[in-house]
Amino acid sequence: MSTSPSAVPVRAMLVLGTRPEAIKLAPVARAMAAVSQFEPVVVTTGQHREMLHQMLGLLGVDARISLDVMRSRQQLSDLTARLVGELGEVMRLERPDLVVVQGDTTTALAGALAAFYEKIPVAHVEAGLRTGVMDNPFPEELNRSLIGRMARWHFAPTPRAARHLTDEGVPKEQVFVTGNTVIDNLLWVLAEGAGTSAFRTPAKRILVTLHRRENQGERMRGMGRALRRLAGRGDVEILLPLHKSPAVREVLLPELDGHEGIALVEPLGYLDFAATLAECDLVLTDSGGIQEEAPSLSKPALVLRTTTERPEAVEAGAARLIGTDPEAIVDAAAELLDDAERYRRMAGAGNPFGDGRAAGRVLAQLAEDFAADVPVGATAVGPYSTA
Repeated sequence: MSTSPSAVPVRAMLVLGTRPEAIKLAPVARAMAAVSQFEPVVVTTGQHREMLHQMLGLLGVDARISLDVMRSRQQLSDLTARLVGELGEVMRLERPDLVVVQGDTTTALAGALAAFYEKIPVAHVEAGLRTGVMDNPFPEELNRSLIGRMARWHFAPTPRAARHLTDEGVPKEQVFVTGNTVIDNLLWVLAEGAGTSAFRTPAKRILVTLHRRENQGERMRGMGRALRRLAGRGDVEILLPLHKSPAVREVLLPELDGHEGIALVEPLGYLDFAATLAECDLVLTDSGGIQEEAPSLSKPALVLRTTTERPEAVEAGAARLIGTDPEAIVDAAAELLDDAERYRRMAGAGNPFGDGRAAGRVLAQLAEDFAADVPVGATAVGPYSTA
């Protein structure tokens, strides 16, 4: 993809605030920086400031503008208001032709809303994920639905996600199935070979990630008890990178710190996390992105949630949605650890989320529309369309 030297590049502002957003937008940012048709302007909001600073440079991403929006234990309403205000100011100063957001974070919602207010068209990467339950996960389900009302381009990772959007009234010509950029980045990172696994023993290796807001409190305390029981088998090494959230640490540290067979570590840099994921035998998670990454590496995933916006992995047999009950967690994990045939079937189920070329498809569509002078102004979609 290239343009003549006289062509004016499309000024694309990529807004990200959390580590998952950085991981999933990095392939898009790298691809834009490698061609003449785009000028990427990466803005970080600081929603996961420490985590982002660990990794952006390693991912080949240059963050041109960094905001500082986080306050200790601030309410979502306060964070959202601060983000919309500061991002709106940045957009008025930078005047991008396009704003790109990813997923369903508060940063993504605020970025799309600020762009809509400034009449800048929005591209939504990883569009169309739905659980159908507006407050589960909270607030992500509402966030992604609202972004779907504001975006001009909807880059859906799977056909199911695309159908969700068209069923909601998004015009078919604005929905594009690309695969998920998380696979692009995972394959890129593993090819670089720069990460180091955090596992330290030859035991059966279980990688655990817990952070989701609706699981915090008593549910997460029960998950901690389940992990203690699994560690008591004596044949496993459980590795849990602790999320920075005080609400997570206040629950999990008392339950798990110092327990034999369980290693609590600080959040891993993305390169190390990828290497750790590649070396594990089993994943227990309430995260979203790992449900996509684990199947790429043939790692069975047990999803510790009551809903998932990624049912493709469950339907393919690469993941199981087992809820949050401690007994169910222990039973499901033990079944995979002890039943070689069941484990083999899950590990070999394949990955429904893409082939590692999603970012190229995103750029190709954006380039085509801007080059063809297709109307790309910020418009609503569906029955309330202003087009």
